[in-house]
Amino acid sequence: MTSPVSLRPDPAAEPGTPRTATAGEGSPPASAAPGAGALRYRRLGVRLLSIAVLLVLWQLAASAMRNPSFIPSPRAVWDQLLLTSTVHDGIRGYSGHLLVEHLGLSLRRILVGSVLGVVAGLALGVVMGTVPWIRVVVEPLVTFVRALPPLAYFSLLIIWFGIDETPKLWLLTIAALPPVAVATASAVYAAPAGLVEAARALGATRWDVTRDVVLPNALPEIFTGVRLAVGIAYSSVVAAETINGVPGIGGMVRDAQRYLQTDVVVLGLFAIGLSGLLIDAVLRVAENKLIPWRGRA
Repeated sequence: MTSPVSLRPDPAAEPGTPRTATAGEGSPPASAAPGAGALRYRRLGVRLLSIAVLLVLWQLAASAMRNPSFIPSPRAVWDQLLLTSTVHDGIRGYSGHLLVEHLGLSLRRILVGSVLGVVAGLALGVVMGTVPWIRVVVEPLVTFVRALPPLAYFSLLIIWFGIDETPKLWLLTIAALPPVAVATASAVYAAPAGLVEAARALGATRWDVTRDVVLPNALPEIFTGVRLAVGIAYSSVVAAETINGVPGIGGMVRDAQRYLQTDVVVLGLFAIGLSGLLIDAVLRVAENKLIPWRGRA
C-alpha cells in the first residue's frame, strides 16, 4: 500500500518566501573548473611551444649566417648573460657593473621620470579638461611635444643641464607627460553632463565635482594613458642613456653597439623587453584592483 501524498504546499513556493537552493542549483557544473584549468594549461603550452619554435628559427638563422657580429646564436647570448651577471677572472659584469646593476639603475630612472611625467600630465590634463580656453592654448603644444622623437630635444637638454642624471630624467619626464595629459583631458572633458549637473544642484563645488564625479569616471582612460606613458618612457631609456649612460641597460646596449658586441646588444634588448612585460603586468594588476568596474556595463 502506498503512503498518502501530502497536500501541504511547499513554503518555498508561496509568494514572498525565499526558496532555498538545492545542491547543484545556481552553481556552475563540476566540469567548469577543470575545463578552465585545462584551457590555462593549453595556453601555457602554446606559448612555450612558440618560444621553442622561435629559438629553433633563431639558431638556424645564426648557423646559416655564420657571422656572430650580425646574428649571434642563442648560446652566445646565454653565455653573455652568465658573464655579465657574475665576476669572472677579475672582470665584474660589463664595464665594471653587473647586468642587474645596469637594469636596476635604468629602472630607477624610468620610475622617477614616469612618476614625474604622470603627475604633471595628470594635473595638466585636469586643467585642460575643465578650463576650455587653457585646452585651446595648451593642447597644440602638448601634441607638438608628443610628436617629437626623444633624440630631437635630448641634445638641447644636455646643453641646458649637462651630462649627469638631470637631462636623462627630464627626457623621460617629457616623454611620459603628453600621453597622460591627452588621455586625462579627453576623459575629463567627456564626463557625463547629467552627473555633473546633479552634483552641482546638490551644492557641490567645482573641486568636489572634479574629485567625486569627474575623476572616478575618467580613471579608465587615465590608466590607459599611464600605461602608454610608462611604455614610452621605457622605450626612451636608450636615448636617455646615449650620453654617459653606463651604468644603465640602455648605455650598455649603446656601448656594446660601438664595439660590435651583438650578443650583448641582444641580451640588453631581452632585459629591456622582459622587464617591460613585468612592469606592464604590474600595471594591469593595479588597474584591475583600482578600477574593478572597467569593461562592465
